[in-house]
Amino acid sequence: MVNLVKNDKWLTPFKEAIEGRHQHAVNKAEELSGNGTLRDFASGYLYFGLHKTDSGWVFREWAPNATEIFLVGDFSDWLEDDRFRLKRIDDNGVWELTAPSDSMHVGQNYKMRVFWQGGKGDRIPAWSTYVVQDPVTKIFTAKIADDAPYKFKVNDFKLQRSPLMIYETHVGMAQEYEGVGSYREFEERILPRVKKLGYNCIQIMAIQEHPYYGSFGYHVSSFFAPSSRFGCPNDLKHLIDTAHGMGIGVIMDIVHSHAVKNTEEGLGLLCGDPYQYFMRGSRREHSAWGSLCFDYGKNQVIHFLLSNCRYWLEEFKFDGFRFDGVTSMLYYSHGLNECFTCYGDYFNGHQDDNAICYLTLANMLVHQVNPNAVTIAEEVSGMPGLAAPVDDGGYGFDYRMAMNIPDYWIKTIKERKDEDWKPSSIFWELTNRRQDEKTISYAESHDQALVGDKTISFRLMDSDMYWHFKKDSVNYTVERGISLHKMIRLVSASTINGGYLNFMGNEFGHPEWIDFPRLENGWSHKYARRQWSLVDNSDLCYHWLSDFDAAMIKEISGLRGFVDTPVVEICKNDGDQILAYMRGKLLFVFNFNPVKSFADYGIVVPEGSYSVALDSDAAEFGGQARNDTSVVHYTDSYGLPKDAKKGRLYLYIPARTAVILKKRD
Repeated sequence: MVNLVKNDKWLTPFKEAIEGRHQHAVNKAEELSGNGTLRDFASGYLYFGLHKTDSGWVFREWAPNATEIFLVGDFSDWLEDDRFRLKRIDDNGVWELTAPSDSMHVGQNYKMRVFWQGGKGDRIPAWSTYVVQDPVTKIFTAKIADDAPYKFKVNDFKLQRSPLMIYETHVGMAQEYEGVGSYREFEERILPRVKKLGYNCIQIMAIQEHPYYGSFGYHVSSFFAPSSRFGCPNDLKHLIDTAHGMGIGVIMDIVHSHAVKNTEEGLGLLCGDPYQYFMRGSRREHSAWGSLCFDYGKNQVIHFLLSNCRYWLEEFKFDGFRFDGVTSMLYYSHGLNECFTCYGDYFNGHQDDNAICYLTLANMLVHQVNPNAVTIAEEVSGMPGLAAPVDDGGYGFDYRMAMNIPDYWIKTIKERKDEDWKPSSIFWELTNRRQDEKTISYAESHDQALVGDKTISFRLMDSDMYWHFKKDSVNYTVERGISLHKMIRLVSASTINGGYLNFMGNEFGHPEWIDFPRLENGWSHKYARRQWSLVDNSDLCYHWLSDFDAAMIKEISGLRGFVDTPVVEICKNDGDQILAYMRGKLLFVFNFNPVKSFADYGIVVPEGSYSVALDSDAAEFGGQARNDTSVVHYTDSYGLPKDAKKGRLYLYIPARTAVILKKRD
């Protein structure tokens, strides 16, 4: 348990706080699991909600503030029918309805009509697993899904994690036409692209049902329902099954940090109590997001959220989660206006110990349900121990997002001239991390492309992408942009200590930004799609970037144990703007200099011979082919100690290029 402190002596003054947080989670796990396990406790979805049994239908809901509840729907002409009146069955506020098998049918829509002291309202049940929107009225209702269980063809899939190469996706915007794509279209058209590129995992955004498409899935209303705007639940299961058959893992972006404020669709006023699931007073609403904050101190809320984790893992066979908004959960202030400059800032009483406890329990549960599943924390404050094992005193995430890296690239591109790019700064930023916690590195994700921002390719080339991205009209701006795009990705991906992430389309420099349909743009889907025809057109430059990305992924994934192989610094020369480092047999050499190419540039490496494995300047990747990649390079040990087993490689390193050399046996 003290390993977290043992691994970092600067945490010693906070040992008591770390142990206290750990013990809080251990005690809560014991309290909740009783004589069983956390998995047993997190079984709410098997009890609550609507279920077809051998004897008929049963429906249950936790609604402690309700005075009366009816199930209304197509089966009752949306009227209050005594046949569908719920009964309160315990003092905790659980209500139940039993009905004959022929009283309700697959495909029918329904809601709860809830009465409370002084009011009433129609509500979508909290545990609904299928929620649809009427195309005319735009009203959301729960729907009785096909009760025939989906039969998975792949039941023994194990996600490959060395390294974890994530292709971040959004089903709705994955298609080229101006509209909302489906699970089946994604399966048929996008999965083959992911496979060809070499990524071994997809991360799907916006799965949990959300009333506003433009929220990117972050304002969730129905936590157990996969968004029906993309298809039915079985379509999503089929997608995951197909991905597993292709050797591709599937993780989902799970939102447990907040919930939508909507009352008719969401949990905000489920049975007349605004605090049933959420914080009291000023802490109920997130000041920046306009959403509601869960009360992680309530066992019923923990039960709901942990059951949600187990549900997605077992019912859909997801391979893990990226937990969204973790910083917001960790701090009473949601991390807003906080300065994280020293370790004391993580133990100053501003932290929500109940949220920390919940996150620790969630990680314990996920790995109990599926030991091979992965959990990733989207967290910006740098909370120590977040991705350390629970037994070591950490919170149990497998990875944390390296959110400093995309911020660094944006700042560098915006504020620094090319001649001021410093290899020492780049190397430090990409490798500055806690040694006992693994990270997911990335140059950019969906966040960097949302409306009001720009992708890296657009920052580098802007409007020239419209006029000079045909191979016969490339200008200097495009040539520079293509070169740096490849280099930024290679240096970010090759320095990982856990995994690498790319948002779909960014591998080929997708132009423009992401802007979902909204009132301000006339509800247009023009910028909420991916223009795959650009990369498929061999007359355009886009495929050069995509082909390089695939080659890069292949080289990195091809080195066995890449993640656990240390990054060994070879050369950092800010004057020349040269950076070189090794991982096992792979030597990575970068020349960020915009104008200077270097002949016979000497770098000291393990003695032997080296061949070129990947050259960003190759013609097939849009480069100038200034290197003869067939040449085998041999080290020269002149002037070096005899027993050092080191030698100098003398390389030609063209301006704005990167190369991977592989040490030969």
